[in-house]
Amino acid sequence: MAPPSKRRPGFSRRAQYGIFTGYLAAGIGALVGAGLLGLSLWRPASFNGPRSAARDIVAPAGAASAEIRTDSQSLVESITGYLRAGSQNAKLKQEVELARIRLAEAKAVQQENVRLKALLGLKEEEIAPVVVARIIGSSASSTRRFAYLGAGRNEGVTPGMPVRGPRGIVGRVLETGAESSRVMLLTDSQSVLPVRRVQDNVVALAEGRGNGLLRIRLINLGINPLKAGDVFVTSGAGGFYRPGIAVAIVTEKTNDGALARIISDPSATDFVSVEPIWQPKAVMGAATPVEDRLGE
Repeated sequence: MAPPSKRRPGFSRRAQYGIFTGYLAAGIGALVGAGLLGLSLWRPASFNGPRSAARDIVAPAGAASAEIRTDSQSLVESITGYLRAGSQNAKLKQEVELARIRLAEAKAVQQENVRLKALLGLKEEEIAPVVVARIIGSSASSTRRFAYLGAGRNEGVTPGMPVRGPRGIVGRVLETGAESSRVMLLTDSQSVLPVRRVQDNVVALAEGRGNGLLRIRLINLGINPLKAGDVFVTSGAGGFYRPGIAVAIVTEKTNDGALARIISDPSATDFVSVEPIWQPKAVMGAATPVEDRLGE
């Protein structure tokens, strides 16, 4: 037969009291919960104190949890930053290199502006230039020192006209074509230019040596007053060059004068100004033997 059911406590009073107490406690709990629920709906502010006390109890645990969460995020960010450091460094190197290129270009533009301002200064002087032209070539493979300009008869250039750069005299036009001209540079071995020292008007002749330097030969022989650093300008003698244009700076003293370097280096000059002959009547028909040889 099937065993009898044991859901009923039988005749044990202890079991009956336990069941009754459980039902009673459940009923009382339900009534208290319903009362609290009704009170919270009727007067919500009545539970501010208990809620605050409960928050105060769990606050330390919440703070610890928040700190752990923040530390974990910082750790993740640190690891991510470390992993990305290589690509960031490469990108920064590219940006620095690009900035250096832009800086070099800016310096080049600044230098070009200075040079163009100097050329504009030539145009603003009392004697207007005949033309401002570019140096298009030179006689690098020759023992003579010539330069070639991109301007000729069509622009009004004639033989004998002085040629100067932004810093001083470069040479003199030797022969012209329709669209180009040949210039004898100051450093040519056949070039002779009357000059004077700036501070005391000591007169001399600046003779080209064919090696990039000039020989300053004193006209009045005697005690040599020259010294390194003396500046020489055109004296105006001969009628080709107007006086006061920079020519050379003394670098070494010699027995009868000095050696000097030209101030306006043609190799570092792009554009030059061709000026009219200062005293055309003085030079007309007065060719020297040296000029006769140059015309051959």
